[in-house]
Amino acid sequence: MSFLPYPPPRYHGNTGRTNARFRSAGTAPDLVSGGADGTVTGADQGQRTHYLATGASTGGEFGLYRIDMPPHGRGPGTHFHRTMSESFFVLSGTVRLFDGEKWIDATPGDFLYVPVGGRHAFHNGSDKPASLLLLFSPGAPREGYFEGMAELAAMNDEEREEFFLYHDTYWVGA
Repeated sequence: MSFLPYPPPRYHGNTGRTNARFRSAGTAPDLVSGGADGTVTGADQGQRTHYLATGASTGGEFGLYRIDMPPHGRGPGTHFHRTMSESFFVLSGTVRLFDGEKWIDATPGDFLYVPVGGRHAFHNGSDKPASLLLLFSPGAPREGYFEGMAELAAMNDEEREEFFLYHDTYWVGA
């Protein structure tokens, strides 16, 4: 079996560093956005996004986010990225994942890797909440994308196109 070689060293010390970062499971979400109908009506409504490791906090290596979706929580339609891969790991519930060819009802423990340029989409089509991890590599500033989604309705067509291009999101189909 052959393996790719390790990348060149980036740390050249002899004793290691104390630089790990811990985030408790009880930490409040960084962003709460609209529920299935686009509104947030209570503390437990809407999608909750946890910024576990941002591109900025990892020096651009990766971005890791936990998305807690309400029942019938919408996700993005079919799209692709030119600069980063995206991976999905289902923690709870059932998340509908599109792998560029077919929809898959993914359940806890299921994983989908989408290489750079791969078409994909996701949403919660079930009557129960669902939670998943999203991993972007390299670590792009996806927080701006997540937070900017709430402002899309107020944007004109040109502003929306600029927003998506800036955030490396290219829509496929209608």
